[in-house]
Amino acid sequence: MTEEVFDEELSSFMDCGIYRLKNSNAVFMDPVRVLNHSYTRFRVSPSRYYSRFTKESVGKLEVSVDSRKRKRNKRPSYVLNEREKFAEKRHQEARPLLLRAHEAFMGATDLLSFICSLKGDRCPSTGNKDITNIVQDMEPSFVELGRIWQAPLYEISLFSHSQNKLEKDEGMPLGQHSEGTVVPIFNNLVTNETNDDMDAEFLNNWYILPMKSSFHMSDLGQIQDLIPAQAHNGFNLIVIDPPWENGSAHQKSLYPTMPNRYFLSIPVNQLAHTEGALVALWVTNREKLRLFVEKELFPAWGVTDATVFYWLKVKADGSLIGELDLFHHRPYECLILGYSNGKGIDYDHQPAFTPLQDNQVIISIPGDHSRKPPIGKLLSDYIPGPRPARCIELFARELTAGWTSWGNEPLRFQESRYFTNEAMEG
Repeated sequence: MTEEVFDEELSSFMDCGIYRLKNSNAVFMDPVRVLNHSYTRFRVSPSRYYSRFTKESVGKLEVSVDSRKRKRNKRPSYVLNEREKFAEKRHQEARPLLLRAHEAFMGATDLLSFICSLKGDRCPSTGNKDITNIVQDMEPSFVELGRIWQAPLYEISLFSHSQNKLEKDEGMPLGQHSEGTVVPIFNNLVTNETNDDMDAEFLNNWYILPMKSSFHMSDLGQIQDLIPAQAHNGFNLIVIDPPWENGSAHQKSLYPTMPNRYFLSIPVNQLAHTEGALVALWVTNREKLRLFVEKELFPAWGVTDATVFYWLKVKADGSLIGELDLFHHRPYECLILGYSNGKGIDYDHQPAFTPLQDNQVIISIPGDHSRKPPIGKLLSDYIPGPRPARCIELFARELTAGWTSWGNEPLRFQESRYFTNEAMEG
């Protein structure tokens, strides 16, 4: 491949954040660049997104992992039980695919030379230290607030760009707005209907809402409120990242988890569009979980034609974040996809629709714990139904332009400290 073609691919990556690897079923993604397409005046801060790889503690932690721990995490020397054998069989089937994808990635030298700088901010901060340097421990816990009896009384203030511009002309910085639209923050669909970013204030903290986005913050008991009154107004893409039972997450208090049986009640079929919906479910490599999805969850949701994608996690130097064959901590996760209302998909009258292709690999540097890469654009060709597609993320912790986000903390990564202000660039 000529240098000119390489430059063209890298130029495309600089714009869209997705680099399709040559002669491979794998892509490399920079989530920051992909997310930035949701915003007009703000940009996601790379150093905040990739904070796991910028903290000094990460380096110290890696040094402290000795060979004995690595040995314990490799394939156990004892006789595997039936479930462990099945998990090992899945791993061995995926292993060549993942190795080829990583080899293709390491062969993209032009890309590798660039991604080492992904952690650096490309835009200056807002300059308002009171806004951008808020200590995370001081941020409100949406999960805890949503559980108390006062939850229906909490309100969020929304400020459009026209208000921001007027206040900027009058010398009023972000965080000193005069007034805004006030709406309930819990058990209510909060929407930014404008074609611009919107600022929002809640309990003296500031959040950035991307254009044409909406969120509904509630627990699982209120998810029925999202079901459209008319089935033809349902969603064409449903991305789900459940808080699976996870001992590590529970011990570290990273986020509240839920028993698997709770997810059976998610009304996927009722949320789906009559012409069909692509359902994308994030799962870990635990065999118990994979079997639950295949044998119980997808059948309960009416999801068919299951297909598996892989998310392979790498560091900024291109190496895997861990050894591929570690038994309990493998450096990849699975995205299981299928179709709801699949019988409603009219393949002959959807020329832009492409049936799912198995064994695709998404390569990226991971962000904060359990934060998944934005996959909407990668899945666009596989989405059935009318265009533009109506998309929803369940158990979301961030917002996307044009999407509805539901969960008990969809503003988790919308706090202003996770952003830089493009307006002040240059």
